[in-house]
Amino acid sequence: MTVLIVILTQLLFTAGDLIASHHMQTGGFTLSNLVRPWFFIYFSLRLLATFGQLYVLAQAPLGWMSSVFGAVSIILANLLGLLVLKQVLSPAGYAGVLLAVMAFLVMALFGNPSAAAAPTSGP
Repeated sequence: MTVLIVILTQLLFTAGDLIASHHMQTGGFTLSNLVRPWFFIYFSLRLLATFGQLYVLAQAPLGWMSSVFGAVSIILANLLGLLVLKQVLSPAGYAGVLLAVMAFLVMALFGNPSAAAAPTSGP
C-alpha cells in the first residue's frame, strides 16, 4: 500500500511539474504569469502531493521512502518529458537515467523498510 501511495504522490508532483514547465517556458518567470489559474492548479497538486509524502514518512524509513520517490520521479519525469514535452536526452543521458533508477531500485527493493535493525550481541 505504501508503494502505491508513493507512486500516486509522485504522479501528483510530476503532473504539477509538467504544468509548471510548460507555462514557465512559455510565459517566463514573471508576476503576470504566476497569478494565472495554472499556478493555482500547480500549487494545489503540490499541496495534495505533500500530504501523500507526509503519510509515507509516517509509514516507512526516510532512506527507503526517498529511494522509491527518486526512482518513480526519474521514470515519470523522463517519460513525460519525452512523450508530452518532446524533450529528448542523449544516449549518455538515458544511460545515466538508467543507472540512477537502478541504484534507487536496489535501495527500494532490498532496503527492507519493514525490518528494524536488530541489535547485535557482543562476543
